[in-house]
Amino acid sequence: MSDKKMIATRDGFGREIVELGRENPNLLVVDIDIGKSCKTGDFRKTLPDQYINVGIAEQNGAGVAAGLATCGKVPFVVTYAVFGSLRMCEMIRQEVCYPNLNVKIACSHGGVTPANDGASHQSIEDMGVLRTIPNMTVIMPADYNSARKLVRQAAETYGPMYLRFTRDAVPQIYDENVEFTIGKAHQLREGKDVTIIANGDTVRLAIEAAETLAQEGISARVLDMHTIKPLDVEAVSAAIHDTGKIITVEDHNILNGLGSAVCEVAAEMGRGIVKRVGIQDQFGQSAPYERLLAINGVTVENIVRIAKKL
Repeated sequence: MSDKKMIATRDGFGREIVELGRENPNLLVVDIDIGKSCKTGDFRKTLPDQYINVGIAEQNGAGVAAGLATCGKVPFVVTYAVFGSLRMCEMIRQEVCYPNLNVKIACSHGGVTPANDGASHQSIEDMGVLRTIPNMTVIMPADYNSARKLVRQAAETYGPMYLRFTRDAVPQIYDENVEFTIGKAHQLREGKDVTIIANGDTVRLAIEAAETLAQEGISARVLDMHTIKPLDVEAVSAAIHDTGKIITVEDHNILNGLGSAVCEVAAEMGRGIVKRVGIQDQFGQSAPYERLLAINGVTVENIVRIAKKL
């Protein structure tokens, strides 16, 4: 996919949130003093009356957003994924999810895309932690255009939501006319031999692996599972029924993320083989993004190798 335009999903969020704010004066950004990295600068300049910066105070930001939601506002709390999930976790549980308030937590720097910032800024646990909290929806778009569409859907759908974006640029997979539905996987390729289920910045790897496998006579279905909660159980069940062999790919700990969610479906069905590709339950380090993925086996070559062995 080297010929594809490269742009980070956080840029898609930054673009769409301005459009949404113009359309809805009740939509607010609650910034944790990190707007430059999280792409809320244009929103601040364009809609200053709908912008609140609480400073470097993530837990306070969650509380402020909860209060705003009780007044009919639609607040987007914006920070890095590692802080917006883990530092804010108790407040998300007690103040947002327990009362089921309409708060959106929009976080850049998901997974190992913080790269040279090191393990302290690489959020490998966030989606797994938050998917265990009742009422929470967990979303990770695969590219710029899907980010824009899913941010819009999140803004227009009631309930607590966590949206995870990449720091690094990723290839554009979708054109701007493709539509998405929260909780429904997007099928990119049909296949009868194996299914590759990915989300976020690893969808590009799943597509490349499927293309390589096709050259070797192996037909691989590819699903973009942009929503890991609620998981599209119907799509996973169909993949298990049709192909029997599943490979999950994610820029997240293989524990309690997309792979675990798919395994839960397979276990309850009592059939199918699931192999998980992702961060191998270890902290990251300061290194280039692609190198960090390779250290954990999150590569096209490894996906192909596993598929051929199934």
